[in-house]
Amino acid sequence: MREVRGGLDLGGSAGGRAPHVLDNPALAALTGPHAHFAERRGRVLRYPVDVTPWQGLPAEPDADDWADLVALAGPGNEVPLLGYRGRVPAGWKITFRVAGVQMVDDGMSAAPDAEAILLGRSDVPEMLDLVARTQPGPFLPRTIEMGTYLGIRREGALIAMAGERLHPPGWTEISAVCTDPAFRGQGLAARLIRAVAYGIRERGETPFLHTGAANSNAIRLYESLGFRLRRETAFVGALPPSD
Repeated sequence: MREVRGGLDLGGSAGGRAPHVLDNPALAALTGPHAHFAERRGRVLRYPVDVTPWQGLPAEPDADDWADLVALAGPGNEVPLLGYRGRVPAGWKITFRVAGVQMVDDGMSAAPDAEAILLGRSDVPEMLDLVARTQPGPFLPRTIEMGTYLGIRREGALIAMAGERLHPPGWTEISAVCTDPAFRGQGLAARLIRAVAYGIRERGETPFLHTGAANSNAIRLYESLGFRLRRETAFVGALPPSD
């Protein structure tokens, strides 16, 4: 194997336990139900840049994998290492690091919602505007293609939404959960999470999600709905060496 020596450890590996499909959810999705999105170079896969920043790195990337990752991103471009907890090669510069958590459905009460409507391509401008004002995490012009997105409107305006993002075999990630600040405190996010989870369960799959470790309000909400912590993770950006 082509070894990567030195560098910065971002949190360690699975510690000897058997790997789980959610340990590397983007790779599992891009080699499974989301294979039609995959842009590949060698063993490295990623989603198109207007779909989501997530990418699939091997669990133990070697020097050629890191070179392929840079080639996909383009020289001089920041590389998102979302969920990666291994070692970054020497010479790479970490540009941001946000601690995160991965949570899984542990018996939540999923249910459809009479007020929730299916969102489509024509809704994307409003969805992008809502995301820009609420900052739930990356949502790009084609993110809606990753799965089902539901929203709630009041007087015609989109005021809350939630949907599906990563799709590893047997699992679907709930993402882009956000509510217009003027309508918070009405339980809209909880209703939409239950509604999205209901659709996931109807396919025989299990919901999971990611959020920032410091986002205590979101974590309390997810725990109250029936999610439990599965693992700690991180959202990291890095720049490769310029030469």
